[in-house]
Amino acid sequence: MTVVMKRRNFIKTTAGAVPLLSLFPADLAGMIRETPPGKIERRSLGKTGEKLSMLGFGGIVVMDATPQQASSRVSEAIDYGINYFDVAPSYGDAEIKLGPALQPYRKDVFLACKTTERSKDGARKELEQSLKRLKTDHLDLYQLHAVTTLDDVKQIFAPGGAMETFLAARNEGKVRFLGFSAHSVEAANALMDQYDFDTILFPVNYTTWYAGNFGPQVLERAHSKQMGILALKAMAKSPYPEGTTNKVPKCWYQPLTDPEEALMGLRFTLSHPVTAALPPGNEDLFKMALELSSRIKPLSAEEIKMMKEKGKAGTPIFQYPMA
Repeated sequence: MTVVMKRRNFIKTTAGAVPLLSLFPADLAGMIRETPPGKIERRSLGKTGEKLSMLGFGGIVVMDATPQQASSRVSEAIDYGINYFDVAPSYGDAEIKLGPALQPYRKDVFLACKTTERSKDGARKELEQSLKRLKTDHLDLYQLHAVTTLDDVKQIFAPGGAMETFLAARNEGKVRFLGFSAHSVEAANALMDQYDFDTILFPVNYTTWYAGNFGPQVLERAHSKQMGILALKAMAKSPYPEGTTNKVPKCWYQPLTDPEEALMGLRFTLSHPVTAALPPGNEDLFKMALELSSRIKPLSAEEIKMMKEKGKAGTPIFQYPMA
C-alpha cells in the first residue's frame, strides 16, 4: 500500500522567503512512502528509483560477532523488513561477518559500502577487498567515508584521487550509485559543489540541529538537489561526560537508551525528508530500534515544540561552526 503524505500548510510563507527545512517538519509529499504488510515503512531514495527501509542496518551491529550471531542479527532485521545495509572496512571485521550472513538475501537488499581512502589506487584496492569480503560482484552504493576537511575534498577530486576510481567502478558495473558521508558542514557543501552525488549520509539529530546549528543547511542543500538523504546519529544524546568509564559498547557518543527517548529521536530525524536512519551499531540498541519501528511517525506540532526545547537544552556532538 502506498501512502503519500498530504502537503502540510500549518506554516504559510512566500516561496523562497524561508529555507524549506526551517519549516520543520519539512513537507514529505515528494517522498514515496510504502508500508508492506507487517513490515517497516520504505521510502524513496532521491532520484535513484530505489526504496529503502526507513531504518538501516549498520555493519557495526555484526562487528566482533560470531558467524552464528551475525546470521541471526541479519535474519531478524530481514524479518522486520530491513532492506538497507551499510558497512565499511574501518568497522573492524564487520565486512567479513556481514558477507556470509547477507549472502542468502543479497538479491533482495540494497548494500552500501564506504572507503576512507582518498587516492585512486587506495580506493580501488579497498573496493576490490570489500567486494571479496562481502561476497558480491557489485555494491548498490559506494560512498566516500567520513569526509571532514576541505583538504579531503581536494585530494578526492585531484588527479589520481578517489573520485577516478568511483567513476570507473560505476562504468564497470561494480557500483550502481555514488555517495558520501560527511562529518562537517564545510566538507558536505564542498562535495555537493564538486559533483552531483546520488546520496548523502549525514548526522540528523535533534540536539545537533537546535543546539549545534548542525544539519539544517546541509539537508536544505541536499534536498534541493534531490539527493537521497540517509541519516546518522538519530539516537545520539550527547558527548560522554568527562571521566565516564562505563561507556556503551560500539558508541563513541552517549546514546539514547530509554526506549521512549530513542523513539522521539528517531521520529525527529524521520520527520524530515530523510529516506532512512541508521541506529547505533550496538546490537541491543539496534534491536530496540527495530522494536520501536512500528511506532515511528511524523511529529505533531506540539511534539515539535517539545523537541526544540529539549534539543536547545542539550549538548550537541557536532556543531557549526566548529568550536
